[in-house]
Amino acid sequence: MKQKGFTLIELVVVIVILGILAATALPKFVDLSSDAGNAAAQGVAGSIAAATSMNYAKRAVSSTAGYAINTATPCTDVVTNGANLVQGVTLQAGASASSTQFQVTAGAGSCAGAAAAGTSVTCNVTGNKGTAQTATVICSG
Repeated sequence: MKQKGFTLIELVVVIVILGILAATALPKFVDLSSDAGNAAAQGVAGSIAAATSMNYAKRAVSSTAGYAINTATPCTDVVTNGANLVQGVTLQAGASASSTQFQVTAGAGSCAGAAAAGTSVTCNVTGNKGTAQTATVICSG
């Protein structure tokens, strides 16, 4: 009677090959946390940009609608009105402590002045991992 199956040597070779593949792939998966942090901060920065754009449109229609972003520190205005602009995350001026908290700091530009409505400034958005991402904020009077 002829038996079918794998020999012990064939099984060992397959296990060794799988071990080598796992050892080469492991460093790629270990560093994904900073990539995920960057992607999360980039998503929040995009949400801030979209929310302030819609907020500007609301304020252009009615000066009582939306939220005023018209000070010399527009990024502080974004943090103050963060819960109303972006849902699901916490925007704060201090350092980020968790995956749902993002630090918003001043970038370039100011919303101060009567003619500032409609101008763009930048804010830096940083999560608890990764690097700062740029959010474009539109000033609203």
